[in-house]
Amino acid sequence: MAEKSCIKRLQKEYRALCKDPVSHFVARPSPNDILEWHYVLEGSEGTPFAGGYYYGKIKFPPEYPYKPPGISMTTPNGRFMTQKKICLSMSDFHPESWNPMWSVSSILTGLLSFMMDNSPTTGSVNTTTAEKQRLAKSSLSFNCKNAIFRKMFPEYVEKYNQQQLSEQVASEKVLSEASHDKSSSPVLEKNLNSTREDMKKVHDLKEVSKKKQPFPTWMMLLLFSIFGVVMALPLLQL
Repeated sequence: MAEKSCIKRLQKEYRALCKDPVSHFVARPSPNDILEWHYVLEGSEGTPFAGGYYYGKIKFPPEYPYKPPGISMTTPNGRFMTQKKICLSMSDFHPESWNPMWSVSSILTGLLSFMMDNSPTTGSVNTTTAEKQRLAKSSLSFNCKNAIFRKMFPEYVEKYNQQQLSEQVASEKVLSEASHDKSSSPVLEKNLNSTREDMKKVHDLKEVSKKKQPFPTWMMLLLFSIFGVVMALPLLQL
């Protein structure tokens, strides 16, 4: 059972987070157990985790803030093992380095910062950038299959539904454009055939024109000369 000072401290921290939310993460205590907190980290832009939403839990000891909590991550992420405690200086792996002044906010800020690093630790894994990006893209879909996540973070469920709707609209638009292109292709083919036929007719006319040679000029002169001589013969006889 949590000590009175522990409950007061966690309630105070939750009120502070509600009043002044911190960017890149959301954290809330379980409705049935204030010692169990649920969080969502948002991947930072410019990193392989960009666009990712990473769900996890923080388990506080009854002696908090005088003892550190345990931290785990549920969403596959390519940096930490899932459902396994993560070794941090502010986790229960290192009670000797714990500072009672640290809070939920500082814990999650430290976790997000360490997540962007590649330093090995207990509970970490080594994956490629491409794998981290793939997991980031599918993270929200994975989370929304979790009943507790859906209950604790309805705003992220709504975000996922909006993404799905946008993808559906985009997909339908592509299919509609493809269908339109397909239906207009017979008309286009007919026009192309008509153009080919016209070009063939023009070509044939040119060929005919080439075959029809003009009447030679010298022949015309010869005919006129002969005609002139014939006409002059009667005059010569006189």
